[in-house]
Amino acid sequence: MKTIKVGNIKIANNLPLVFIGGTCVIESRENYLKTAKKLKSLVKENFILKASFDKANRSTLQAFRGPGIDDGLNILEEAKNTFKLPVLTDIHEPWQAEVAAEVADILQIPAFLCRQTDLLIAAARTGKIINIKKGQFLAPQAITHAIKKIEACGNTNILLTERGSCFGYGDLVVDMRSLEIMKKTGYPVIFDLTHSMQKPTGLERTGGDKSFAMALGRSASALGIAGIFFEAHEDPSKALSDSANSLDFKEVKTLLEQTRQIDNLVKKWKKI
Repeated sequence: MKTIKVGNIKIANNLPLVFIGGTCVIESRENYLKTAKKLKSLVKENFILKASFDKANRSTLQAFRGPGIDDGLNILEEAKNTFKLPVLTDIHEPWQAEVAAEVADILQIPAFLCRQTDLLIAAARTGKIINIKKGQFLAPQAITHAIKKIEACGNTNILLTERGSCFGYGDLVVDMRSLEIMKKTGYPVIFDLTHSMQKPTGLERTGGDKSFAMALGRSASALGIAGIFFEAHEDPSKALSDSANSLDFKEVKTLLEQTRQIDNLVKKWKKI
């Protein structure tokens, strides 16, 4: 069983839950720093701050994408230094890997791009921790191909994230077996709560059903995983990306309380 270390945080399937959270996209410097401060006060420990500087997979051309790589990384770096937190950001093109690695502690491969060889190689060569989101279209066993591409570059700092699987044309479902299957690789497994609640409607904005948030969070934590990924906003109804699935701060507090209690019990009760 592998343990990945970022700063003072150790990430492994048999260690206490790590939480990766932040707004879906950086909406503004003020909003992001305010959110980062609030989330740090709520999570307190084992917390990694996340943000997207560019949402390159929005449904329409008119949708808000973010401040871009230069301004976005500047804001991310300010939050990192101000709140003394490790940070994660996603990249979409190979050239972005080296630039983002100057700030980010963890580079994330978006689910839609988990088979893009050049992107995986570019990320791996930075030597940073790589979080691979399993594609909605991918069987959990198939994540090994992405792992091997990164390992071939000499990088074994890998996290694996489950975010639901396509079900028909307008829904995602979470097959909890996939968490167990991915754990067999030995790498830490993260559950992406926010995106697992999505409903890809094909309309101008992706929908979702946030009523399942706590149930999914509890279920995943009961399997003895390494961490939970979530997106939060002070007012999700006004979020510029993924508003249907982002948690408010009260919901974040509830999620932390419930999943940590279950995680503590499970990891004491049996050897994961």
